[in-house]
Amino acid sequence: MRKALTIAGAYLLTGALLLSACSGGGNEAGSSGGGGNSSDGSKSSSPTKLVFWTFNELHQKFFEKMAANWNQAHSDMPIKLEATTFPYEDTHSKLLVALQSGTGAPDLADIEISKIGNFLKGEPQLVPLNDIVEPEEGNLVMSRLDNYAKDGNYYGIDYHVGAEVIYYNKEILDQAGVNPDDIKTWDDFEKAGKQVLDKTGKPMTTLETTDQWSFWPLVAQHGSDFLDKDGNVILNNAANLEVLTYLQKLVKEKVAVLAPGGGHHAEEYYGMMNQGGAAAVWMPMWYMGRFTDYMPDLKGKILIRPTPVFKEGEMRSSGMGGTGTVITNQSKNKELAKKFLEYAKISKEGNIEIWRDLGFDPIRTDVWGDPAMKESNKFTDYFGDQIFEDLLKLKDEIAPVNIKEKTPAVSDVVKTKVMFQALNDLKDPKQVLDDAAASIK
Repeated sequence: MRKALTIAGAYLLTGALLLSACSGGGNEAGSSGGGGNSSDGSKSSSPTKLVFWTFNELHQKFFEKMAANWNQAHSDMPIKLEATTFPYEDTHSKLLVALQSGTGAPDLADIEISKIGNFLKGEPQLVPLNDIVEPEEGNLVMSRLDNYAKDGNYYGIDYHVGAEVIYYNKEILDQAGVNPDDIKTWDDFEKAGKQVLDKTGKPMTTLETTDQWSFWPLVAQHGSDFLDKDGNVILNNAANLEVLTYLQKLVKEKVAVLAPGGGHHAEEYYGMMNQGGAAAVWMPMWYMGRFTDYMPDLKGKILIRPTPVFKEGEMRSSGMGGTGTVITNQSKNKELAKKFLEYAKISKEGNIEIWRDLGFDPIRTDVWGDPAMKESNKFTDYFGDQIFEDLLKLKDEIAPVNIKEKTPAVSDVVKTKVMFQALNDLKDPKQVLDDAAASIK
């Protein structure tokens, strides 16, 4: 879900070429496959083709599995899902070109959260999903759907809540004599970090210089954001300055070190952490999969806890990252696509499968306490079976964020300038944020 960069002309050209080469031209990408199928999803003698584009192979596999499950449960309206995974930038640029040109778009597509602003400008060329969202409002974390909304219409369904948590290496903390349950505030965290450094010689945590996950979650929990609810740039406000100054302080004190490779998704970083390189890292729940897949030697050593706060009463988590699945207005089978999307990502069975297959914290909180969430899988084997018991304690403390048209621009400047200048170059945080905000405004 990563690497949000500004869409430039080169990508538009690339997208156009890919569109010509891959879609077959015309509206073929959204056409039905066997014929005889109406737009309301009525009975058909042969499966209806639905085309799905994504940038994540795991998302493709999930949808292919859900399509097979759908066909078993809905033999009267079978589908033939044609799913394709493109590179991250190509997926978004190719989709944007198709929607702007009015031809060649798929039925369904994934749009990463930091890119959605590009697709909500003007009149969205996407299908409103209110009729499948509103009946389940009481069971859904609606802030995750608000991220893909405009003018009262919901246009995308996320895979997860992305609840921010902190991952502690219990082995290192035990060596230092630190109890993670005693860490309630960021002052506590800093104090514990100094003790870890003194007793073990290891840093307490790592900070990103080429991404936003070390900064944005703390900003949201501190009651702020990069944009306000009206989409105005507030990147350089007092709360954000306090957060960035704190992070820089951790670096200066050697309580924190810069993440090898620049971020928490770099191979160098995985290697360093797998060898016990730092005592903690804060990332969303979806980061569990990085531990299981890339840091196998830490199995049984990682504790998941609420993120510390700057002051008592603040929310101990926030909703971070995300990918919304949308239906384009070029689909010839909009109603069937909606029924399938509802089944895959809003239904209880779909949300349980999201956990089983992807290891994500699903957007339906009523499944968090379901016995299925304790069933043995690679995540419970690695972290224990209490994962969702812990998450339920944070259910009402997940701070939302404001996703607006300027989100792609502000996200890009945080990743490419703010974090590196403040944490690597150790420039004045106020000047860094002022310059960044001015460049966006």
